[in-house]
Amino acid sequence: MGVKLEVFRMTIYLTFPVAMFWIANQAEWFEDYVIQRKRELWPPEKEDQRRELEEFKERRRKQRQEKLPRPSSQSNSHIHT
Repeated sequence: MGVKLEVFRMTIYLTFPVAMFWIANQAEWFEDYVIQRKRELWPPEKEDQRRELEEFKERRRKQRQEKLPRPSSQSNSHIHT
């Protein structure tokens, strides 16, 4: 029974990866499942969302610039002397 068992195990070891490779590379399955799932997780951006994001970025950039200390003319005067 040892040889028959080994042949069975070897068949399973070889069949499983080949079958998974074949199933995973079916174009119809890929389009139906994977692409649809990707669209559910990351829907395409809408123009309103993009505009709001750009406006938010611009507001944050202005806030950061207002908080940064501005160089004074006195601090630059000692460099030239």
